[in-house]
Amino acid sequence: MLQRRAAIIRQVRSFFESLNYLELDTPLLSPNLIPESCLEVFRTERIFPHGSKKEKQPLWLIPSPEIYMKKIIGQHCVNVFQICKCFRNGESCGHLHNSEFTMLEYYTIDADYMDSLTLTEELINFLTTEGTENKDREKYIPFEHITVAEAFSRYAGFDLFKTAAEGTEAMETQAKKLGLEPMPGLTVTQLYDLIFIHSVEPQLKTKKPIALIDYPAFVPCLAKKANDGLTAERWELYYDGIELANCYSEETDILKIKEFFINEEAEKNRTAKVIHNIEHNYWKLPRCSGTAMGLDRLIMMLTGKKSIDGVLPFGTLPL
Repeated sequence: MLQRRAAIIRQVRSFFESLNYLELDTPLLSPNLIPESCLEVFRTERIFPHGSKKEKQPLWLIPSPEIYMKKIIGQHCVNVFQICKCFRNGESCGHLHNSEFTMLEYYTIDADYMDSLTLTEELINFLTTEGTENKDREKYIPFEHITVAEAFSRYAGFDLFKTAAEGTEAMETQAKKLGLEPMPGLTVTQLYDLIFIHSVEPQLKTKKPIALIDYPAFVPCLAKKANDGLTAERWELYYDGIELANCYSEETDILKIKEFFINEEAEKNRTAKVIHNIEHNYWKLPRCSGTAMGLDRLIMMLTGKKSIDGVLPFGTLPL
């Protein structure tokens, strides 16, 4: 397994190098982070030498290399990729999660989310047809594309955007019809998450990759909004019910980026167990699209394992 893991990582690197993507090696410790209220981070500190006027500096382990990769893209306008360790706190370790995991992240200039989807399909196809450990595999089946609205209609039985526009009461009604018991006071976004996690996502458990595209614009993220005003240019990739990747057409409007940071910082300060400093040097990006992929999960898929514990050199952290 160590050999197969190393071979797959070499193949990933070879794929992007063949397309002239620049490989980056950005910091894992950061004095500031992008605020993301949906996740927790690890805090540490730098201790200064004896005699220094400063005693300690708070630092945080990155949950993603995004913060530094976007700074480089903004400065140099170049296609980039990175394979690095990332860290997320407050999650159970085991089947699909580990507090320390390996991320593959890549950004393409002058591209949108659908361009990135094509690139990702080419990457997966390359990994399943190249290399000695994959020679016995059949050629990879193209991804199935389904919109979030179609998924809700198919698996939850209602019109997502019509219901969301009617407000929380309408969303609560649909949740209860599905046998869910939402807590009082949930927002439309929280009710959407509840229904998605319990009624939609489990239906994506097929042996064919599914690209779930066009997420609702009311779900906060740094994706560019579509012309219809209802959706964001975003997709997530699923295989056998497991989320492998998340992608956007990146928002390039600095005012909208700033608004996202302000809103997420307020939510973070209200709900997070670990508060961190916020990055306020907003980047100016060219038109581009970025994809973040859990590399441990990808290796798990390629090697037929049922848990990431089986593809990590020392397994997951104990519960």
